[in-house]
Amino acid sequence: MHTVLVHIEWEKFTKVYSGAVWTQKAGYKNFPVPPNYDHIEVPTERQRLKFYQKVPQYPGNVRPPKMTKRLDLIRGEEEIHRDLLLKQYGIVARRGGMLRHGHLEMIRMTIARKINMSKMFAIWRIDAPWKPITKKGQGKRMGGGKGSIDHYVTPIKAERVIIEVGGKLSHETLVARREQEEKLERENLNRYTFKYLIQNNMMGCHSWVKNIDKIYYGKYT
Repeated sequence: MHTVLVHIEWEKFTKVYSGAVWTQKAGYKNFPVPPNYDHIEVPTERQRLKFYQKVPQYPGNVRPPKMTKRLDLIRGEEEIHRDLLLKQYGIVARRGGMLRHGHLEMIRMTIARKINMSKMFAIWRIDAPWKPITKKGQGKRMGGGKGSIDHYVTPIKAERVIIEVGGKLSHETLVARREQEEKLERENLNRYTFKYLIQNNMMGCHSWVKNIDKIYYGKYT
């Protein structure tokens, strides 16, 4: 059995174990500086997402109107509400579609749980459900006019800003993504793109492509 000699010098904080000298050192670790959100301007009007009604309210003497499908409301790219008004953060739709009341409630509840209302904000950039969707009962025969209103939706197009909120897609990121898409399209070495094929009616593609593709060339559909 080996004999272990232990000697502690408190002034130098050294230890001797069987002739080996160990020196105690106080170490530290560099942690990244937490992000600072002082540059975010919180609007004073309303910081919490507003609750949207499931059914639009009409006067008592007005019968709720019915509409056709109007797929043009979701096709193509948004031309007006595509920029952030407060130039901070937001959530943007990547493609067109129709948002039901359940979708809006899911967004509202998720944002309410994830953000700190004293330091962050959230505002809607879309309207409450207003477009009526009709549906006929199960087993009904064809004809007899348009069905009754089943629910209401909010149609949106691609690149439409849905909400502005602190902590998702920044305004700088949105601008950089658009510049990157324009750069890829400008520097593409392949001249036979889908847009070129449709514009020149190659292989008689006008006879089978959709009319919407002749406008947006396969994008936002």
